[in-house]
Amino acid sequence: MFTLLIVIIVLAFIFDYINGFHDAANSIATIVSTKVLTPFQAVLWAAFFNFAAFFIAKFVFKEFGIGNTVAKWVNAEFITLEVILAGIIAAIIWNLITWWFGIPSSSSHTLMGGFVGAAVAHAGSLSDHGSNVINYAKVIPTFLFIFFAPLIGMIIAFLITILIVHLCKRANPYRAENWFKRLQLVSSAAFSLGHGSNDSQKVMGIIGAAIIYYEGTKGNHMDFNQFVARYDWVPVTSFLAIGLGTMSGGWKIVKTMGTRITKVTPLEGVAAETAGAMTLFLTEHFKIPVSTTHTITGSIIGVGATKRLSAVRWGVTVNLLWAWILTIPISGILAAVVYFILKLFVK
Repeated sequence: MFTLLIVIIVLAFIFDYINGFHDAANSIATIVSTKVLTPFQAVLWAAFFNFAAFFIAKFVFKEFGIGNTVAKWVNAEFITLEVILAGIIAAIIWNLITWWFGIPSSSSHTLMGGFVGAAVAHAGSLSDHGSNVINYAKVIPTFLFIFFAPLIGMIIAFLITILIVHLCKRANPYRAENWFKRLQLVSSAAFSLGHGSNDSQKVMGIIGAAIIYYEGTKGNHMDFNQFVARYDWVPVTSFLAIGLGTMSGGWKIVKTMGTRITKVTPLEGVAAETAGAMTLFLTEHFKIPVSTTHTITGSIIGVGATKRLSAVRWGVTVNLLWAWILTIPISGILAAVVYFILKLFVK
């Protein structure tokens, strides 16, 4: 069983790393497309603030609430190491598929689909499993924010853009653009802080669920906060892994996020990234895991809509929406298949 736990922890950090380069585009797409930084400079900038988010979560929020939510997506009696392993494997497979095809899907919803799907498969394999596998109090808010996070980002970005345009309507265009290029460094850093804190904690939650289960089998019962206090290397490593992944970049998705949804100027980049960061910090306050991909996409759409609705390439946007909706069920089905295969080899 200990070997299985080690495999889960290693794969969780691999998922975290993949999440970093899968989601690198979220925080650097606009700053690259507006040529404020080169792609290499941008990933270094984002990676630094992804890791720095650890200190925000620990010393500002003083807890890892999103990780606690993730660890409780599935009710404790249906969590096993095989369930967690199957969920992680499915999430990694789907993340790599969407990265390969340049689809900015949600790593968090991939993880949720995998975790829940494997747990449901496990419950179905029991003779008396009941129906209370999913912790709906934790899962439903996460599911609803598939739609709410981009909507909130879109509204905030729309309002910020209108406000900025109104305040700067008499400014010298050349000087204003230079100022907004500098401000993009700040706004992209803020979004990277939100991204690092949100997504690193999802991996913490999965590792926490695995360790809490393992300790429970030895008679050492603990809650999530006790896990964080005892295994304090897990938060640090989770934030470090996503930072290293971000340094690897994700250029296919950068192209989609930075140019294919709508053309983005430095002013609009500031508005989109600021709106995205505000949404992420708001949801972290309420301990709701959200997709940073959905959030920044909604923010970019909100910026584009201030020019005219036709400025948003709705064909691309609709395709993204389908990818978002299908992520959870596909990950869940994939995890169920992986779970049954694992049961053939893991006794």
